[in-house]
Amino acid sequence: MVQASAAVRPSKKGERKARRPGRWKRILLWLSGAGVALVMLTYWLVHRFEWAGPLVANSLRAVVGVDNVAHLEDFVYAVEDKVNRLTRKNEQPQAHWQVPTPAPLPSAAPAPAAASDAPRLPPFTLRDPGPALKAWSAPGDGKWVPMLDARRPGEPAYMLKTLLHPDVGRSWAEVFVVAIDLRRVRAYAVAGTREPAADSPEGEKYQRTALIPAAHAEELLGAFNGGFMTEHGGYGMKVDGVTLVKPKQNACTIAVYDDDSMRIATWQELAEGEPRMRWYRQAPECMWEHDKLHPGLQGGKGLKWGATLDGDTVIRRSAIGLNASRDVLFVSITNHSSARVLADGMHHAGAVDVAQLDVNWSYPKFVTFEPGDAGDARVAVALANGFEYSPDEYIRKKQRRDFFYLMRKDTGLPPPAGFVASPGEARKD
Repeated sequence: MVQASAAVRPSKKGERKARRPGRWKRILLWLSGAGVALVMLTYWLVHRFEWAGPLVANSLRAVVGVDNVAHLEDFVYAVEDKVNRLTRKNEQPQAHWQVPTPAPLPSAAPAPAAASDAPRLPPFTLRDPGPALKAWSAPGDGKWVPMLDARRPGEPAYMLKTLLHPDVGRSWAEVFVVAIDLRRVRAYAVAGTREPAADSPEGEKYQRTALIPAAHAEELLGAFNGGFMTEHGGYGMKVDGVTLVKPKQNACTIAVYDDDSMRIATWQELAEGEPRMRWYRQAPECMWEHDKLHPGLQGGKGLKWGATLDGDTVIRRSAIGLNASRDVLFVSITNHSSARVLADGMHHAGAVDVAQLDVNWSYPKFVTFEPGDAGDARVAVALANGFEYSPDEYIRKKQRRDFFYLMRKDTGLPPPAGFVASPGEARKD
């Protein structure tokens, strides 16, 4: 019996050794499956909930670093683009709104009378740019559609919108463009509660409201996202006379002056006029400047538009631009676009100076404001379906990141602090 028992023991040890590789394989398979499930869950959360994208990205940056997260984002977006190109290759460009039949408008028809006897401006109209690609477009592409204010149904539009599909290889690459009449609209910049993070003592002391002032709610027309986090390029910002982040010499700068004029250009060109700037916000190098495309967007050189994502990355993006006479502001938000596609779309719409704003799934957005269910309450409404926003966006929900908003000028409201009308502006209004 002793001999039999001794003979059995090594057999059990051998069985245990034989089982170990199988057990480790199962563990590795389980971990791999859990990892894939976690990635899929994260992807779903990021594309489903507005808060998820920033939470995931910022948490990862704190653990593995900014550059590593950038490489991961590039990889994920590259995979997503390959899947889209495989599964959506036969998809036709889609329209997102009905383009109304244009009604005849008398060119000299004045806007509704205000409290002043000053002459009014004619309605805001632009020549339709037409489709970006004639053989690759959706119904209504390149046609300007008036964005009427639901609170003032009889009033002429202050803004127009159009949709373009400038990417011949991706029918789902959409460039939404809003044109704003700067003769009658004033643009404001607002710092977020955290971004851009200040790099100066005066910037750190600045009290950030991170909301549109309640006094401007009645005349509010729209709002849209701002620029990059400070750690993604260190692009400058000045608001309310306070420099939150010092300007960079080669950065593209959006500036509004005391006379309400607006410029988009490299900081070196604008720096001398800084004392007259009511506010400025910087972005990566200008995509278009003086009607010339940046060399980095030509020939696939891969210059980065943003400190983290390459210009060739197919991603959700946003941009701001001006026409040649600087009386029309263009704002764009996109789906699945490279930097070049965004730049081409903005230029096709009429912008000769273009700066890219924020990117990624959660950040680009353009909203208008409509009456809510609670009487006078205002609610935010997205320009198009699929963009992340909340009804309280910019008006009741404090923003962690900076943003811009638009307000009617010719209303009798007092101008903002520090506003000095030029003689030309006085004649307009």
